[in-house]
Amino acid sequence: MNLKLHLLESFSALGSDGAPYKVRAYERMVQDPSLNDGQEHWQSSGVLEYRLEDGALVDARADGSMRIVHSGVALTRQ
Repeated sequence: MNLKLHLLESFSALGSDGAPYKVRAYERMVQDPSLNDGQEHWQSSGVLEYRLEDGALVDARADGSMRIVHSGVALTRQ
């Protein structure tokens, strides 16, 4: 399955380590194979993905809490 990310927003966050971070929210888009006209067509998969500006994955929970996956640093939206 072909996948691409569509930037929805970016915002500042403060880490539990005291460092500032920039978080980017993306919507995962999947290629629509039902249209075969020689062009690429994309549609929303309904999945959001959060990453730091360096590409590190952020786990965003339904309660609004966020944590950097590889380091465990908690993030608070500013």
